[in-house]
Order: sequence, then structure tokens, then C-alpha cells
Amino acid sequence: MSLTVNQFVRVFAGSFVLISLALGVEGSPLFVSGKFLWFTAFVGANLLQSGFTRFCPLESVLRKFGVKDGAGCN
Repeated sequence: MSLTVNQFVRVFAGSFVLISLALGVEGSPLFVSGKFLWFTAFVGANLLQSGFTRFCPLESVLRKFGVKDGAGCN
């Protein structure tokens, strides 16, 4: 099973949010700096804008690397 562009974007965004939270929240055993929370905000803002504009930079990059669109993707 290979991931589609849509699935890859969701996995990447979710992973990025979880990693940045682990590195940015003081209660985490992996805490480095609160500034990692800016990555969480960036991912959230990018997901929000892509929901309205239907433009996601990661989708463009993935398509250039040959990742296939799924049945639900345009």
C-alpha cells in the first residue's frame, strides 16, 4: 500500500504537530524550547489557509516527486 498525496499531507502535518508539541511543551520529557510551538502554529495556519484556497505547498512538492493522487483528491 502506497500513500496518496492527501494521506501523505495528513501524516506529515499530524507528525509535525505532535513532534513540535513534544519539543515545545514544558511538561514533555522531550522539551527543548517553547519556541517549537511556532512550528505547531505554522502547520495549523497552513492547514487553515489550504482549506480555503485549496493550495498546499507540500502537495505540489509531493506531486513533483511522483506521489499519486487518490480517488478523493483533485
